Amino acid sequence: MFRLRSIESNLVVESFERALRAPLPGSEDEKKQFYLLSKQLKDQVRYVFPDPRTPRSVVIVPSLSMDEVVLTKIDGVQYYEERMLCLLALLRLPQTNLIYVTSSPIPRPIIDYYLHLLPGIPVDHARKRLTLLTCYDGSSVPLSLKILERPRLVRKIRNALVDPQLAHMTCFNTTSLERTLAVRLDIPLYGCDPDLKFWGSKSGSREIFKEIGLDVPPGFENLRSTSELIDALDELKGGYPRLKRAVIKLDEGASGEGNVIFSFEGVPNGASRKPWLSSNLHRQVTLESKGQTWSQYKASFNKMGGVVESFIDEPNKRSPSMQGRVDPLGNVSIVSTHDQVLGGLNEQVFLGGLFPADREYRLAIQDAGLKVGHALQKKGIIGRYGTDFISIKRGKKWKHLALENNIRKGGTTHPYLMLQLLTDGYYNPEDGLYTTRSGLKRYYFASDNVCSPSLRGFTPEDLTDIFVDHGLHFHAATQTGVVFHLIGALSEFGKLGVTCISDSQRNALKLYDKIIRVLEMEGSEQTRARQFLGA
Repeated sequence: MFRLRSIESNLVVESFERALRAPLPGSEDEKKQFYLLSKQLKDQVRYVFPDPRTPRSVVIVPSLSMDEVVLTKIDGVQYYEERMLCLLALLRLPQTNLIYVTSSPIPRPIIDYYLHLLPGIPVDHARKRLTLLTCYDGSSVPLSLKILERPRLVRKIRNALVDPQLAHMTCFNTTSLERTLAVRLDIPLYGCDPDLKFWGSKSGSREIFKEIGLDVPPGFENLRSTSELIDALDELKGGYPRLKRAVIKLDEGASGEGNVIFSFEGVPNGASRKPWLSSNLHRQVTLESKGQTWSQYKASFNKMGGVVESFIDEPNKRSPSMQGRVDPLGNVSIVSTHDQVLGGLNEQVFLGGLFPADREYRLAIQDAGLKVGHALQKKGIIGRYGTDFISIKRGKKWKHLALENNIRKGGTTHPYLMLQLLTDGYYNPEDGLYTTRSGLKRYYFASDNVCSPSLRGFTPEDLTDIFVDHGLHFHAATQTGVVFHLIGALSEFGKLGVTCISDSQRNALKLYDKIIRVLEMEGSEQTRARQFLGA
């Protein structure tokens, strides 16, 4: 007994001493240590990543370290940490150990669901190499901060590493919190240095697009106050007298939740325009996020800054995106393209994506995105990035306007990773199509926003029963079917994510329609029960 207590005491002392030695968050010493760790990641990419049988540890921290006001507008946002469960695919590598950390515990049926999707690996073998850790804290504080506030949890993560020299951390996005956590864990972070995050903001994106010669919507970036916003609106209208609407965007908005539509209806011309804008700004805006007030949005804008752009209002309009990756050795590669499905009052909110993007322009989107990737690489950025466009068809030609970069994982990351997990294929940049190992072309439609009040109350086990009963689950033999995510949000919010994989885009959309019909039918009983109870 004395021996056990001594070991535990030594671990506590070791952890305390390490904390004392740790550089202060944001200090030059911390940045230096972060830089040295990044060199370690380069060696892993050269010598560890290419060999699937080399032992390694991956710490997954799905923290959404973003503006709290913006995140609170997303229903069920606390369950978005589940989106990175697609990375359980790494357990296919027989010597890889995963440490997955969350704010609240993930129910076992959800973990079992993902483990049973793993091809070629027994579930028990995969489970032994998966460590699940939790903060037991469902507050809106970023997960990375919750971990840093719990030294014992930091120690548990370190103790779960097979070899710290063969370990790295991956996150949804990277801020100073993730940098501090990586340094405290003494492992490299596979992601953008937070000192470079400006290039993933709306203003930084416009600067990069202009630098490499991509077209952008008319507008202004690097606005730091509402007075500068008024000046920009005044100048924009002066330059484009027939412009009816503009889009105001927070520099660090996500999924369109930081966007506001401004109407120029009733604005006078000439010298009286700017005073009128100053007096009527709050009356002319349409807020995209439900429940948000102009005063709240204005406070966020003055805090983080933003851009204003012309609202592109043309009939033949699409919203494609491309995803790429800059690895630690500086190699830039294309990952995927999508046609985004947008919703909300003014089609500003990301709802889902169809893979791949339309064949009429997906290669053009790839080429533009590749230029962006090389520009990001020159600025020192590594990791995944995504570039969003708005595309307008005039006659037989498409014109593409670059909108923004996201130097993080996004809403189209996890569906594509699930496709790779299930089919073990590859993306061919020559034609922009995905081919499975068996030589089949595969397409999908994915959404994070299957929402209905009738779905509230369904448990993960209920969902499993439903998709098995209706033959919707993914079939390894045909390599078609449906994979679910955001399962934890179903019972409380009636919200679910789906990836519908099929042999054509048309059939993927048909599969999605079938899911909606089935869920509405299955949810009708719960709806009647609530009506009976007067709920």
